[in-house]
Amino acid sequence: MQQYNHKKIEKEAQEFWEKNKSFEVKKDISKEKYYCLSMFPYPSGRLHMGHVRNYSIGDLLSRFHKMKGKNVLQPMGWDAFGLPAENAAIKNKTMPSKWTYDNIEYMKGQLKQLGFAYDWSREIATCDVDYYKFEQWFFIQLYKKGLAYQKKTLVNWDPVDKTILANEQVIDGKGWRSGATIEKKEINGWFLSITNYAKELLSGLDELKGWPDSVKLMQKNWIGESTGLEIDFFTETKLEKITIYTTRPDTLMGVTCIAIAPQHHLAIKASKTNDKIKKFINNCIKKADIKNNEKLGIATNINAIHPITKEKIPIWIANFVLIEYGSGAVIVVPAHDQRDYEFAKKYKLKIKQVINKNADIKKQAFTDKGILFNSGELNGLNFIESFNYIYKNIKQSRKVTNYHLRDWGVSRQRYWGCPIPAIDCSFCGTVMEDEENLPVKLPENIKMEGVDSPLEKINDFLNTTCPKCKNKAKRQTDTFDTFFESSWYYSRYTCPNSKTMTDKNTKYWLNGGVDQYIGGIEHAILHLLYARFFNKLMYDQGLLENNEPFKRLLTQGMVLKNGKKMSKSKNNTVDPAEMIELYGADSVRMFILFAAAPTQDLEWSDDGLAGIYRFVKKIYRLVTNFIEQNDLNNIEPIKIKQFDKTQKQIRNKTYSVLKKVSDDINNRYAFNTAIAAIMELSNALIKFNKNDAQSISLKFESINILLKILSPFTPHMCHYLWISLGNKTAIINESWPTIDKKALKQEEAEIIVQVNGKLRARIISPLGMDKTSLEAQALKNQNVAKFTKEKEIIKTIIVPDKLINIVVK
Repeated sequence: MQQYNHKKIEKEAQEFWEKNKSFEVKKDISKEKYYCLSMFPYPSGRLHMGHVRNYSIGDLLSRFHKMKGKNVLQPMGWDAFGLPAENAAIKNKTMPSKWTYDNIEYMKGQLKQLGFAYDWSREIATCDVDYYKFEQWFFIQLYKKGLAYQKKTLVNWDPVDKTILANEQVIDGKGWRSGATIEKKEINGWFLSITNYAKELLSGLDELKGWPDSVKLMQKNWIGESTGLEIDFFTETKLEKITIYTTRPDTLMGVTCIAIAPQHHLAIKASKTNDKIKKFINNCIKKADIKNNEKLGIATNINAIHPITKEKIPIWIANFVLIEYGSGAVIVVPAHDQRDYEFAKKYKLKIKQVINKNADIKKQAFTDKGILFNSGELNGLNFIESFNYIYKNIKQSRKVTNYHLRDWGVSRQRYWGCPIPAIDCSFCGTVMEDEENLPVKLPENIKMEGVDSPLEKINDFLNTTCPKCKNKAKRQTDTFDTFFESSWYYSRYTCPNSKTMTDKNTKYWLNGGVDQYIGGIEHAILHLLYARFFNKLMYDQGLLENNEPFKRLLTQGMVLKNGKKMSKSKNNTVDPAEMIELYGADSVRMFILFAAAPTQDLEWSDDGLAGIYRFVKKIYRLVTNFIEQNDLNNIEPIKIKQFDKTQKQIRNKTYSVLKKVSDDINNRYAFNTAIAAIMELSNALIKFNKNDAQSISLKFESINILLKILSPFTPHMCHYLWISLGNKTAIINESWPTIDKKALKQEEAEIIVQVNGKLRARIISPLGMDKTSLEAQALKNQNVAKFTKEKEIIKTIIVPDKLINIVVK
């Protein structure tokens, strides 16, 4: 074709890949495996540019490593359960299942249109019973080990979505999806004991050498390891013990109050005889009348005894103390904690300063460490000395390590999710379904009527038989948090048709973990921490042999338009389908890889995409013109020894760019600079118009290398042009070019010439020229002579083969 027809070229390439199953892979111990995985999408109905960016990065790396001779697995699937399907089904008066599967079909077509090298034979959807039956089985194993348990607990309740949210899903007091203010509600829920793995999850971060430091720091802070003291306070009557945990025992002598959670047993006890306390507790639980995280409290008229001074310490109920953290009680040290300071000022509590007597606490607390005073027997001690003194001398204290991390609540009171395989029997209590009866199938042919789960009204699902006593029983209607599915999907891709959760193929593909994982940094805690936890659970169960799921992690930046994240509400989205129609998939993919480094935010530009489209057409013309102008059947072998200076420069440029592109992709994720280098090479080849036999042979070699290194970026066009050049093997099955080190050796160097530090010329000289000759050559340059003539040369600074700086007076 004379003209670049991206629609025809891309259609033919995709048909070739599909017909030849170019990306289907099997276990092959003779090759090094490379498992490249991008975070799978929620089937919302349409791809957005964030998807395109994520998947273009993964596809580039997959194609590169395939050409490097590795056995590459790049799968794709669908994170298909979740609230949006229910909400859409209610709005569109359809079934969540139909809405989901229709969207999957459409989005799959979009991904194929972009030409991504996925092994579609491994496709999974988490809403398929053949997928979620294994997590039901796994949950039962965890239950047997005591790692899954049910308890009545105060939970985060989203009043809009009408479901429990995990702590990680509450952002600034609001639901991560609905944005509704979260309420506290006591409810029966299922939990996984992630706290049992807190220390292991924390220490394992040190082994993740291929992860960004920012993600590891976020997880480290969320796990929140701290070493402190547990100290027992007893009430005046000595009938009650209140245990507090503090990382600042050096402030113990500054305690002027103890604050307990509204759900603390002492608070509940006080509410039975005091209506004001009862009302306060109810408001706290509902989070009513609390504005801007206001710190609220009420006195109980109960006192505790200080373990050292034996003074009476008033006990208050406070809304900022959480029952699920520690013992639900904290010491209040107003002089040395800003929250306590504000609380004390609000309720006119005593403020006692005990650290750094020169510190001014008239306007705010002094929170740094320092030397103790006003502390009796602790006077003059520093933080470490006071910590050790209290630990050794106060019998009511114990050194402990605590974690901010709390057990993962996995129950959701919604329909479109994996049913939890639990049964309530009036004789046996709560029991698990028999494994032989799995899976517990989610009824799919239902229509949503409001946000309440329809499972509670479906008798065929609800009514069952107790696996133990065989009497009539009821199924529980909670479903799993959708992060349950996304925490182990990477392992299912390795054995999608296996009759067991994992198999021998898993051992091969997950040896060392997923080699490259790609996704947004917003998943640093919610998804990545849960996936690491799940991996450790599966490892302990003997299902996996690797202790961490992802060897290397790349967190790509957002795609912006007009400086803002693309969203429908901001009316600044770009439809990938429209861009593909106008410019082709190759241009869209290349632009999104060129516009910014992958970890940085990318500003969308229609003009930028049009510029890349022009570059793609320029490459097309370069190759097609070469084919038209030369007899490809009679190209002579290269005779390097016969090359002239210009030919040697072209060959050096070709292999220098090959080396840079290889390094940029493999080691630096610098895809934008790799593309820039390819642009330089293509421009050099366009200008290289010598017509002798050796020049034609050299250009043929360079064009072949150019297409190979360009093919991970623009695979469709390179597929077409490669065959057009007379090659019999498809470029997807070709090897990455080998670097000719001899070609990298230069005989000449471009040297910068400065006069008094200012650039005056660039000269070409033989490599290794002696300094005297080099200086003489520089001084002969017309522009250099203009600034040195009739001036005294004080000294000449020479960096061999790079720079000359002539200092004149």
